[in-house]
Amino acid sequence: MRQLRALLCLCLLAQVALASRVRTRRELAPGLYEHGVYDAGGAYCQRGDVCCHGRDDGCTVPYQDTLCYCDLFCNRTISDCCPDFWEYCLGIPAPFPKAPGCARAGHTYPTGATYRENCNLCTCGPGGQWQCEDHACLMDGELIDAVNRGNYGWRAANYSQFWGMTLEDGIRYRLGTFRPSPTVMNMNEMQMNMDSNEVLPRHFDAAAKWPGMIHEPLDQGNCAGSWAFSTAAVASDRISIHSMGHMTPALSPQNLLSCDTRNQRGCSGGRLDGAWWYLRRRGVVTDECYPFTSQQSQPAAQPCMMHSRSTGRGKRQATARCPNAQTHANEIYQSTPAYRLSSSEKEIMKELMENGPVQAILEVHEDFFMYKSGIYRHTPVAEGKGPKHQKHGTHSVKITGWGEEQLPDGQTQKYWTAANSWGTAWGEGGYFRIARGVNECEVETFVVGVWGRVSMEDMPHK
Repeated sequence: MRQLRALLCLCLLAQVALASRVRTRRELAPGLYEHGVYDAGGAYCQRGDVCCHGRDDGCTVPYQDTLCYCDLFCNRTISDCCPDFWEYCLGIPAPFPKAPGCARAGHTYPTGATYRENCNLCTCGPGGQWQCEDHACLMDGELIDAVNRGNYGWRAANYSQFWGMTLEDGIRYRLGTFRPSPTVMNMNEMQMNMDSNEVLPRHFDAAAKWPGMIHEPLDQGNCAGSWAFSTAAVASDRISIHSMGHMTPALSPQNLLSCDTRNQRGCSGGRLDGAWWYLRRRGVVTDECYPFTSQQSQPAAQPCMMHSRSTGRGKRQATARCPNAQTHANEIYQSTPAYRLSSSEKEIMKELMENGPVQAILEVHEDFFMYKSGIYRHTPVAEGKGPKHQKHGTHSVKITGWGEEQLPDGQTQKYWTAANSWGTAWGEGGYFRIARGVNECEVETFVVGVWGRVSMEDMPHK
């Protein structure tokens, strides 16, 4: 019994001794600065105006994702003092070297920290200097200012939807029409019957001649599918006009993007002749039936949801239900074969005025993305910044009218009006005007018209 009591006493003494050596969680926590101070220029104790004497576990200040201390107890070899404790509270240099960090906007950031400057990523290097990428950005403040200071006839703007994209991204994701092959470019041009002295109006707007039949500009997002959007846009207007307004379908670009896969690349680009072939042989449904879903850069290929027969004319039923389950009208619309117009300014004007909007290819340069208003001409503002700031790619648009303006010097500036597919927040409500009669950006090089396949069955019967 006496031995048992002695053993119990020894156990109690051991526990007391152990308890006396137990260190607090604060003492056991690893030091904050094993790899240097994370915020070399931070003002922590100073900002809180606090320096505590002795030990005060409540003498803390928020630091990064933890706490740092401003009491004298924190002054240990591996410390949890705030970065400015020694200088502010003790008036002496810190006892270990500070990581250099990088300064920005009055703050110091640790090595490896990053931030974005428009389209370029900047990283804090080990020498305390920011190291930034050097891409040409799609929205360039210097170029915008240069256009607006110059006498170029149009105004530039900074678009938030383009901010942070590189110029290469803009060319890759915002255009998407392949240049027509030599075979297609050599198509016979359809000649309009025009008298040599025929006078066309100075101004023309398709929406004014055919009210309710000209559809609003579309938005392709970051899908390089202008080949599908411009085709759907022109076909929608032409079918509406040629049916005398009895059918006014807003045709589906997604139907073309997903289902016209013969030598086409969906949101990575496509051919206009292939799009018109599909519209003639297969046909497409409305955008309401088959809504646009491929708005991200390089999306996964969307499977075709609307397989249709290649027979029949005009409006007919698809062989599948609409991908949009809320819509039951799955009529398919077709066109006749597309025909190429002459590059003659007057012949394009007469075709547009008599038969409706036409499709045109457009060589898009770096400054076109910034267009806000006025009559566009490609400017030389990027030439002084080097080759990487000068890029271009092929796009396709819908021409809807024309006009002219009197310039301050008394000269007349003629223009085309065209619908882009970058949404209505871009340009003049989604439209732009571009110099006419001078093949500006090749807009008159390859112009296409088409007829909607409309039969008497598609017309209302009295």
